[in-house]
Amino acid sequence: MTYSNPSDPSTPTGSPGAGDPHRIAVDYWHPLDDGRLQCDLCPRLCKLHEGQRGLCFVRERQGDRLWLTSYGRSSGFCIDPIEKKPLNHFLPGTPVLSFGTAGCNLACKFCQNWDMSKSREQDTLAERAMPAELADAALRLGCRSVAFTYNDPVSFLEYAVDTAAACREQGVRSVAVTAGYICDRPRERLFGALDAANVDLKAFDERFYYKLCGGHLKPVLETLQYIVRETRVWLEITCLLIPGENDSDAELDALCHWVASELGADIPLHFTAYHPDWKFHSAPPTPGSTLQRARAIARQAGLHYVYTGNVHDPEGGSTWCQGCGALLIERDWYRLGHWGLDARGACSRCGQRLPGVFEARPGDWGARRQPVRLVTQA
Repeated sequence: MTYSNPSDPSTPTGSPGAGDPHRIAVDYWHPLDDGRLQCDLCPRLCKLHEGQRGLCFVRERQGDRLWLTSYGRSSGFCIDPIEKKPLNHFLPGTPVLSFGTAGCNLACKFCQNWDMSKSREQDTLAERAMPAELADAALRLGCRSVAFTYNDPVSFLEYAVDTAAACREQGVRSVAVTAGYICDRPRERLFGALDAANVDLKAFDERFYYKLCGGHLKPVLETLQYIVRETRVWLEITCLLIPGENDSDAELDALCHWVASELGADIPLHFTAYHPDWKFHSAPPTPGSTLQRARAIARQAGLHYVYTGNVHDPEGGSTWCQGCGALLIERDWYRLGHWGLDARGACSRCGQRLPGVFEARPGDWGARRQPVRLVTQA
């Protein structure tokens, strides 16, 4: 299979098209015998005639190549607490410059960010910033990292990878919030550029993925295994629990045992609450008791760091030492309280090291969400 543009080399991969810096030629496709071009970015494998776009909406066929149409274009920028991603073991308390584009390569009927991820309007992409500008802005704003979020960075892989490279030159780290629905070769490229990721494991059931997300479970599990086994990316996992769909004791038990056996007991797992949105309103909002039940099942399965989210639950949101039971990082929503780690990131009472990426002192950004405007381009 060809994973590059086999056409005219005068327009190399990654170069802008027709003088438009926000439209670049991309890799990960090959021609089919019937004249269509197959996108090999994600397992959806969209097969495109001239002028067609993939389900993600931002990858388009024009001529004998595929193009990304959202490079350097965003639906907006915001400074968030890193815990909002959620990442609880990666530079706690620090601010992260968050942004997304338009489009997504899954079709989750319950999408909580559907106004951006499902947008089919280029007007959504009102903000413009190229990778170097983003890195400079993060440094200027005091952000320790940049997050590709709101929609899945798989769909804007080239923009995300170039931004991560620019950030690395400035000492700023890069974070992806992703569903992990990606093919092997682009998976290597994306996660090779990152420092941390939160992967949304939407369920542990193929029926759920097919019926409610328009995808499949197996590629997501393969992405999780790849991150743990082949990269140095710090990984945390989120599972949005929808009553009656993916919250049974049996499914949760199977999911947690798989995480423990395939990824390791120290991988943080977040259970978060669903609210009815976009095209899915048949389930009620997730009660806090469901998240607490899921947390108990996960701990019984041997997972060490299990969190509840989108609910007020200081115990389920805080980090506890697996050696002596001491409170290590107190959290109330996104606010940090007691800090029980020493300068090495170990429990100050018993000395057991907490897995993750920590500094001698936590950040003090708090729970603020601060929209920002960056330098824009025509």
